[in-house]
Amino acid sequence: MRQIKNTLLITLIAFFFSCEENYLDPAPTSVLSSANYFTTPAQVETAVFNIYDGIQGVNSTSTNDNHAIQFEFYLTEMRSDNTRTKSSEGESAQFENYTIESTNGIVANYYQSFYNVIYRTNIVLENLEAAGSMAAKFEAEAKFLRAYAYYNLVNLYGDIPLITSVITPQDYETSYTRKPVSEIHQLIVSDLTTAIEGLDNSSRFRASKAAAQTILAKVHLSLGNYSDAQKLCESIVGSGNYSLESNFKDIFYNEGNGEIIFAVGYVPDSQESQNFSAEWLNAVGRTSGVNYLTNDVKSALDEMGGDRTMYSYRIDSGQNTQNQVVKYLPDGDSSLGIAATSSDPTRAGNDWIVLRYADVLLLHVESILAGSDSTSSSAALTSFNTVRNRAGLADDGDAVITKQELMDERRVELAFENHRLFDLIRLGEAQNVLSAFASSVGASFTSSDLLLPIPQREINLSNGLLTQNPGY
Repeated sequence: MRQIKNTLLITLIAFFFSCEENYLDPAPTSVLSSANYFTTPAQVETAVFNIYDGIQGVNSTSTNDNHAIQFEFYLTEMRSDNTRTKSSEGESAQFENYTIESTNGIVANYYQSFYNVIYRTNIVLENLEAAGSMAAKFEAEAKFLRAYAYYNLVNLYGDIPLITSVITPQDYETSYTRKPVSEIHQLIVSDLTTAIEGLDNSSRFRASKAAAQTILAKVHLSLGNYSDAQKLCESIVGSGNYSLESNFKDIFYNEGNGEIIFAVGYVPDSQESQNFSAEWLNAVGRTSGVNYLTNDVKSALDEMGGDRTMYSYRIDSGQNTQNQVVKYLPDGDSSLGIAATSSDPTRAGNDWIVLRYADVLLLHVESILAGSDSTSSSAALTSFNTVRNRAGLADDGDAVITKQELMDERRVELAFENHRLFDLIRLGEAQNVLSAFASSVGASFTSSDLLLPIPQREINLSNGLLTQNPGY
């Protein structure tokens, strides 16, 4: 549930974060400005809270609202070999079929949402003088959140505009000039380094040192800096702040537990609720069913999931051939001992887990693997088997972990948590795995499908300054 107090989110501050026609430069609607509003640490903290609200997204059916992380599964899980639509209908079917168009509204909404998060962050960073003794803490927190936004955007869209300050109408070129992935990575590394230096591990619903270390480890793995990634993972393990839940179900239904490194909180039946978990269930959602299991991931869970399988998917009660995600059930399931999180499933209170300790343990294995095909490192085996043992599975029998075994373990452990696509890309296997998968389901996957299109709306607003990704 929501862990950040929202009582400070007063009407005045909403001005700064409203999303107008150009969300990178909202048009003024009053004489209020950041220059004369931010005068106390409490006011700056209000702006920090609004960054989290931007990531949380708006629970609504309006296409004009920023849905942010509530739409992320479309762009990640449904573009991998894990999930699909129930009946291959509508705009959402473009993701499973790899036929995404530049006019896709979900693609545009996510892009817009996370640039709005960046705008909110830059507001905080330009008003730190008012934070007094809290300035260093708020800077670290804001830079973690900006890095998190850019990490998602660069992985999904490739070269993108790099916005590091509050822009004005005169900053037209900054708004729409794409910068190379390498420059985006430089900012992410810089922001996360600041975050690591200025944060502790006292919260699971706000930025923390371990959360910054985890994302930075993923960046280093992408860049081939394996020893740097290994040190970061071992720092998290050595901190003693995190441990695996003994029961896999409790990760998702004992919210704020010791395995959570960073989660986005929601409150049921309120403005702080979410509807994405209801959308995954045809019986209670507003769609015809999205984020349903592929046969491919069902087979993987049945074969390798162990105790995780029953808490990962179930048969749709309305039929016998469709399988639904279980990890975030808003309406509960008495047969699994899961209680409903809301009287109205479309206003659910299930938190969204962004980072958790099992992810770190498997990243530790990946860092030791260091791009090779296998490892017999005792440290890697310890981390790998710790995750397997929690699932009721025995230690790896031959005392060697292969790259394929790591990919499989990450897939069944983190299924439906939006990691699969990024894992395949980071490990250099996306083209092979997704091409084979697409062929098996009658679709076609090419290298251009590794990135999403830049939203056509943004290209139009830029008058051609913003260029499109190949293949769209």
